[in-house]
Amino acid sequence: MINYSVLLHACCAICAGYPVQKLKEEGQTPLVFFSNDNIDTKEEFDKRKDALITLCRHFDTDYIIDEYNPELYLDTVAGLENEPERGLRCDKCIALRLEKTAKMARSKGIKTFTTTLVISPHKNYDKITAIGKSIGMSYNLDYAEINFRKQDGFLKTNKISRELGLYRQNYCGCGFAKKHLM
Repeated sequence: MINYSVLLHACCAICAGYPVQKLKEEGQTPLVFFSNDNIDTKEEFDKRKDALITLCRHFDTDYIIDEYNPELYLDTVAGLENEPERGLRCDKCIALRLEKTAKMARSKGIKTFTTTLVISPHKNYDKITAIGKSIGMSYNLDYAEINFRKQDGFLKTNKISRELGLYRQNYCGCGFAKKHLM
């Protein structure tokens, strides 16, 4: 049985490339957890899932694909449909995914978890970290405060995804963000 040192929530393959590489280079044994009920369609979910599987195989890293349950996301953000991007709706979405990650970590006996969400310059690192730490405390787990953006992490993760020819989306995944693109 493998002794995983960290459960890494992955929002997508693009964002996961450098974090997986960095953790492995540091001697960590990550287990990647794809849990993203916020993704607006099953087709989009499957594209991102397949890209993540390709990435994990490239890095010889184990992964878990969570069941796709968009109704859970919609229930979680009900009443917040008109919130701006990066507002309360996004906070609830992040908390939903990180809580599922914490629950999975506990079920697997992994004491530490973190997320690839923090690599994106479009996301608020401090807010995500605060949410992760709060959830970690409630589950008696450590939330690893790793700023994957440092040392050009966002550029590195994009380079990895291009080199592997991974699916590259242009929105976070939810239908609300997608509408902002139109």
